[in-house]
Amino acid sequence: MKRALIFRWLAFALPSLLPLTALPQQSTLTLRQAIDQALGQNPQITLADADMDAARAGLSLAHSAWLPQLHAVEDISRGDDPVYVFGSRLRQQRFTQSNFSLNSLNRPTPLGNYASRLTGQWMLFNGFSTQRQTRAAKLGVSSATYAKDAASQAVMFQVVQAYQAVLYAQRQAAVAQHQQKTADALLQDAQTRVHAGLAVDSDLLAAQVNDSARKQEAINAEGNLQTAWAELAAAMGALHATQPSLEPLKARSYPAEDLAADIAAALKTRPDLKALARQNAAAQQAVKAARGDFFPTLSAYGNLETDRPSFAGAGGNNWVAGAQLSLDILPLGKRAHLAQARAAQEKAAAEQRAQELAIRLAVSRAYAAQQSAQQSLATSQAAMRQATESLRILRNRYNAGLATMTDLLRGEDALRQSETNYWQAVYGNTVAYASLLYATGRLTPDSAETLQ
Repeated sequence: MKRALIFRWLAFALPSLLPLTALPQQSTLTLRQAIDQALGQNPQITLADADMDAARAGLSLAHSAWLPQLHAVEDISRGDDPVYVFGSRLRQQRFTQSNFSLNSLNRPTPLGNYASRLTGQWMLFNGFSTQRQTRAAKLGVSSATYAKDAASQAVMFQVVQAYQAVLYAQRQAAVAQHQQKTADALLQDAQTRVHAGLAVDSDLLAAQVNDSARKQEAINAEGNLQTAWAELAAAMGALHATQPSLEPLKARSYPAEDLAADIAAALKTRPDLKALARQNAAAQQAVKAARGDFFPTLSAYGNLETDRPSFAGAGGNNWVAGAQLSLDILPLGKRAHLAQARAAQEKAAAEQRAQELAIRLAVSRAYAAQQSAQQSLATSQAAMRQATESLRILRNRYNAGLATMTDLLRGEDALRQSETNYWQAVYGNTVAYASLLYATGRLTPDSAETLQ
């Protein structure tokens, strides 16, 4: 009977010791594939692309200020206003001697005029304001480009977290299922012992309570797995939470890091910090452009016009060309604009400094978390080995009648907790290293493959 019990325990214990890759697999979704899909479908990337398009449009708008403005106008009018009639006849070149009579001048008959105009204006100088605005627009495009890189890294980090969370949830579900099978076997063994008079009813009740608890844990683990799949689908930008096969969660070791070097690398490579630096530079150009508005403005203009009494009739042509120099002698609005630009520049500079401090803190936290995760992984692995050996001894003692059901259940709880702690440490170690890569600006599709 003891030999049969030992074989029964081994039948339920061996599956937890075998790797999940021993099971038949479907098409496997790798971490790199999940990241590639997210970079193509996640709405955050679409938003970043829209910001880049808006920045490029702003640059085109700034460039357009260098070009002359041309307008074509078709004007149809009719009236008996003396000044209007006199001027229209003159422009139509249809003025006659009879039109000089006092009655004709004071009370003219209604006159129609069809005018075709081509007007143009070209800004020649405006205190270098246009040049400053163009430079600010170019910096805006550069800032949007780095902002998209930052959004891409944020999406990749979300995918890494969600992907690893699914792997962890799968391991937890596997552990819960194994523990449930073990609890079922323990319950059957307790029933057999009670019927044979080798155990008391309290042992059976304890086994029943343990079996119910393990079933509830298996249900919770399956729910957590479904939630993890949904989070991964959301990070990938997928419409439905499909569940392809994934590589199993594995313990990995990562290269040693240096905190000072990581902080220096982050301040140099973080794309969000580069985006803020470009925004700060653009704000400085905006201040200079606002100052340029106080300078005189020099522009050239021209007008070519044809006036005729009917749409297809003959008429007269005239043109005017000139240059204009204007100076705002009461620039109250421009002063307010300059103050607004200065405030925006101070805000941009403060945001850049604040981001530098935040990056230093984020790298320090990620570094400390990664160091702790590596130590926790080693500790939890040793604890799981100890719990496994302790439970093996307890099972032998229980089968020999030298240990109680309570002792055995305590051993099962210790092993279950040690397994949970171990896989949590494996998950935490990978996520902590990914967090360090993200904090230092080194998280790319290629570097993410080391997390697989």
